[in-house]
Amino acid sequence: MARKLKRDLTVEEQLARGPLDLPFLMLVLMLTAIGVIMMFSASYADALYEMGDPTYYFMRQGLFALGGVGVMYVMSKINYQTLRWLSVFVLVGSIILLVMVKIPGIGASGGGANRWIRAIGPLPRWQPSEAAKLGVILYFSARLSKRNTEKKRRFNKRTYTGHFLELLDRIGFLELVPYGVVLAVIAGLLLLQPHLSATILILAIGASILFAAGIRLGWFVAGGSLMAAALWVVVNATDYMADRIAIWQDPWSDIQGDGYQIVQSLYSIGSGGLLGLGFGNSRQKFLYLPELQNDYVFPIVCEELGFIGAAMILLLFALLIIRGYWLALHARDRFGALLIVGITTQVAVQVFLN
Repeated sequence: MARKLKRDLTVEEQLARGPLDLPFLMLVLMLTAIGVIMMFSASYADALYEMGDPTYYFMRQGLFALGGVGVMYVMSKINYQTLRWLSVFVLVGSIILLVMVKIPGIGASGGGANRWIRAIGPLPRWQPSEAAKLGVILYFSARLSKRNTEKKRRFNKRTYTGHFLELLDRIGFLELVPYGVVLAVIAGLLLLQPHLSATILILAIGASILFAAGIRLGWFVAGGSLMAAALWVVVNATDYMADRIAIWQDPWSDIQGDGYQIVQSLYSIGSGGLLGLGFGNSRQKFLYLPELQNDYVFPIVCEELGFIGAAMILLLFALLIIRGYWLALHARDRFGALLIVGITTQVAVQVFLN
């Protein structure tokens, strides 16, 4: 009898987790494999020159990929409802980490920005903004999933304050206050680093979850206009960000300076043509194009695999994003749907920005 009860409980847990989505899994594994392979091709010259080991970045990326797949497997065995109570801790922890990058001896700088936690032993330096993305996704999803079940606020209508608060509640402003505060705090800390792309990404993630939760469309128009104006002011008031935008618009204005990396990446993309130079045959990776192991691996993909190969990879990303939103539409509960929306939007916006 005890065995039967144990077996029945396992079935219930499996039903709570839901079935495995094979199309999504295959797309993730395909993109992971392509990424690791192209990392090896793009980085081995730089790794040999900088580290003395042509497989240095490839091995690191391979280990991270295996670790990611392992975490994905473990998470598939856990009922995601347990993530609800973790959401506040992850959010608060990520905000603390964003503050810590400014503490001497803990934070690390590079390229005119101060956005990393210093490497500790075998652990590489990393950006707390990644934890902030997860914190926003979990917190917004957990809180908004209970939106329709929360008790309606009551105010004292005998006072002007009560009437005013009731009006704000009726138009949905009071509901948005905690989410606006969270986004403002995180965006402010990111802009201090400065990290404009992560700021835009986290604002987009928060907006996507709010939209999926049913927040009125008018607030997105108002909030989007306010955020765009604020970012414009910040960008133009900060030399680092203003320079980045100016170089993005016209990298040829400073070919040997700030525009060098973008110009070299354009050479790489243009050299690939329709079919590419062939896997491993890139010329720009021989110390012409910096940061191949980071943001600029895709130009080498274009050079070696050509327009068709690069387009196929973007098509795989598009299919992954479409499948993600499809899963959100067919999720069995509101919390799961909002989680998927947040994660899928993060991937979509990062693909677009890069």
